Amino acid sequence: MPIFVILAKYTTQGVKDIKKAPERFKAAQQVAKSVGAEIKDVYYTMGRYDFVSIVEGPSVEAAMKGLFMLAGAGVQSTETLVGLSMDDAHNVISEIPYFIFVKYNQYHWKLITYCI
Repeated sequence: MPIFVILAKYTTQGVKDIKKAPERFKAAQQVAKSVGAEIKDVYYTMGRYDFVSIVEGPSVEAAMKGLFMLAGAGVQSTETLVGLSMDDAHNVISEIPYFIFVKYNQYHWKLITYCI
């Protein structure tokens, strides 16, 4: 299943109601479960983002649905990244073909072959 790295910032309302953060986390877990996802971990951070969540879910569509459901509370804004494990990324990299180019003229290169 895809991994989603969710970078989040509290809105002004979210900061005003910070004491409700544990309740909101429980609600977020329920929302994630309802779309077939699981919150693997959450880290509170200092700097540009207030917290980072690591979520595993069945699809980008499921992640988007869950994020839209949570956005309705108006207490955070998010930026979501799709992640690959190192093993999955290495598998992708191993499937990249090698391309061999030769300089055709001053401005162009010509593909002469590629190998997998």
